[in-house]
Amino acid sequence: MAKTPKSPLVNHELIHELTKLLDETGLTEIEIEQDGQRVRVARGTTAAPAAVYAAPRELPPQPVAESAAAPIDAAKHPGVVISPMVGTAYVAAEPGAKPFIEVGSKVKVGDTLLIVEAMKTMNQIPAPRAGTVIQILFEDGQPVEFGEPLVIIE
Repeated sequence: MAKTPKSPLVNHELIHELTKLLDETGLTEIEIEQDGQRVRVARGTTAAPAAVYAAPRELPPQPVAESAAAPIDAAKHPGVVISPMVGTAYVAAEPGAKPFIEVGSKVKVGDTLLIVEAMKTMNQIPAPRAGTVIQILFEDGQPVEFGEPLVIIE
């Protein structure tokens, strides 16, 4: 059986751009997910950058019940919003503008919570659920990693 290729196995241009971003930012690793493919580029202390393609991973179901007495573990909270990419997180559309959210803000599904800038593209991160913002886990202009908890909505 002959398989018809859907797209090239390795997107050399994307890898080159990610490697350039590693050099510009001083990061040792960067990972993005786009169109169902995840690309990770990492730089070791003695090795050249390596690229790994993998199928998107499914996140495990989040626990529904939580103890009111225990401190909030952001990674296990059912209302956690995680970063879908590596980049720089911003609380507002531009410096000095009103933040999208603050602790106590009521949000609806699809409301913009923050922006993550990646590869000079501003990516709006929408609220995956309605509720009240109880924690903001990043600072304006802070670098964030793929899968890093950013906001908790209850």
